[in-house]
Parts: sequence; C-alpha cells; structure tokens
Amino acid sequence: MKKTLIEKIPIWLPENIGRLCEGAKIYDSSSSPEARVYFIDRDGGMYLKVGAQKSLEREALLTEYFHKKGLGAGVLSYYSGERDLMLTEAVRGDDCTARKYLEEPKRLAVILGERLRELHESDCSDCPVQDWAREYVAGAKKNYLSDSYDKSHFPDSFGYSSGEEAYRVICEGEDRLKNEVLLHGDYCLPNVMLDDWRLSGFIDLGSGGVGDRHHDLFWGSWTLGFNLGTREYDELFFDAYGRDMLDKEKLKIIAAEAVLG
Repeated sequence: MKKTLIEKIPIWLPENIGRLCEGAKIYDSSSSPEARVYFIDRDGGMYLKVGAQKSLEREALLTEYFHKKGLGAGVLSYYSGERDLMLTEAVRGDDCTARKYLEEPKRLAVILGERLRELHESDCSDCPVQDWAREYVAGAKKNYLSDSYDKSHFPDSFGYSSGEEAYRVICEGEDRLKNEVLLHGDYCLPNVMLDDWRLSGFIDLGSGGVGDRHHDLFWGSWTLGFNLGTREYDELFFDAYGRDMLDKEKLKIIAAEAVLG
C-alpha cells in the first residue's frame, strides 16, 4: 500500500477528525479515483477515506459489522455532508500485494482460499445487507439495458465477446445464485491484510453483504491472475477453499455480471 507524505489533508475536516490530524504526519494512500484515502500516523495509525456524499455510508456500516466479528478495523468516525468521511483504525500488517507475499505465490494462493472459506462459514444472520445476490444481478441488468457498461475490453471481456452474450447468461442463470454466505464483495489481494501470514483483517468492505460464495471465489481467482501475471495458481486457490462448494458454471454467471458491472 503506497504512502506519499503530504503537508495536510486538503479539505475541510470536522473538529473531531481535524484534532486527530494536528501534529501528525499525513500520507496520501489513494489507489482509486473514486475516493481519496489518507494515512494519519498517530496512535498506531488511522485511515481517513473521503468520497462523494453518501458514498461511504454502506461501507461504514459493513466495516463496523466486520469489526464486531473480529475481521476488520473499527470505525472511529463517519461524517456525511457535502462529502463523506470515514475514519478507521489501521489494520495490522500489510496487504497481500506486499513483496514478501507475492514472492511465495503458492503459499499466498492457499492462504487466500483458506481465509475465504473461513469468512464464508461465519454466521451472517445479523448482517445488515441480506439480499446481495439479487441486488448485484439487478445492477448488472440495469447497466446493460441503459447501455452504461465498459465495452473497451471486447471481444474478450472476462471470457465474453459481447454485452448481449453476458446479459443472456445472467438472465438464464440468475436464479441459481443464492444469498448464502457473508461476502467480502471485492475479494482481491489489496483488500486482504496479513500480519506475517496470519489474517489480521479485511478492508474496503463497501461491497460486502450476504450473497453467493461464487462472487468472492471469482474475484479471488481473478486477483491472483492479475497480480501474479499467471493463472497457474487458480486450482490451488480452489483446492484450499474446498471443491465441495465449487460450481464452475456459477463462476461463469459471476463473470457475466463482471462484464456489465
């Protein structure tokens, strides 16, 4: 996770957050154009995420939910005004894109699969987002019908040659997707934190909720290929997760959703 030292956070801050920043070193740790992320080097470290109005409301809710389950950082403050601000504790260790983890890809693939299975086996009866599968399908179909999806990767976008093909697969298979497990929702290497190979928590949880396990399985496989530059560790990842729960036809439905997502 990159960190660039800056003089100060360049926006207005509520008094309680501004007070925490006084005298502390501040680093820009942003990795997405959709939100800015700042690391505040004080009291073990804190992260301030800044997004559009109401854009972090769900993430704050799910981050606190994961924290109560011992799976993520505590939310220190959430503020919504002209923009959203979410201040969280720092999770120990480094994310899985750290060199020491990428240098042992087989071990990393196994860890990623095992920790995901443990997440999916946790109780999610009290999760505040309970119908994730239907919600995600509805979003993908809406994007197709409004012609608002990315076509730049065709003729091979996640294995699909067109949006029409992906839409057909979703319509034919959407009833197979179940709200069955607690999802991370964006299960990729930068969002899994390890402390010397031990899971210390998950971050960037705004896409989480109760949904079909194959969503996380799809993106877990994808992130290994993307970050390691090869697909040779897919099967090791699936073995570590447990093939008793793997349905590769469902992965194709999730891939179709990714095309239109």
